[in-house]
Amino acid sequence: MQYIREEDEQWMREAIAEARKAEAIGEVPIGAVIVHQGQIIGRGHNLRETLLDSTAHAEIIAIREASKQLEAWRLLDCTLYVTLEPCPMCAGALVQSRIPKVVYGTVDPKAGCAGTLMNLLQEPRFNHETVVLSGVLKEECAALLTNFFRKLRKRTAK
Repeated sequence: MQYIREEDEQWMREAIAEARKAEAIGEVPIGAVIVHQGQIIGRGHNLRETLLDSTAHAEIIAIREASKQLEAWRLLDCTLYVTLEPCPMCAGALVQSRIPKVVYGTVDPKAGCAGTLMNLLQEPRFNHETVVLSGVLKEECAALLTNFFRKLRKRTAK
């Protein structure tokens, strides 16, 4: 059984705030933060449409910012909080950056690679495995996405 701590919810609320930034500019509302020693050192939200960049996922942007902040590509002693389960690309980047813990809000039934479709974060054949905690503020994270796509369908149906 997974134990969700109050601080996990606190940091997930910060990731949700990042997701709302994405939503405000018409992006799919996904947000991420990276925490090191009780401080956010990386923030990101989905920017694929804005940057016309398929790699501009919230996690990738947060990883880049955190790496600059720490002046290191290894993000040891860090935790990533993200509103949606990481996709294959992001899961791979998390393994490569050696992040020891990933906390996510809601599952991604189409591309989730932290346990839903597969689990790249805990693949024993890789040189790094990550602790995964899922379901933190799950309903709020899921509602962000559901509401966004509901509004999008209404706009395109007109």
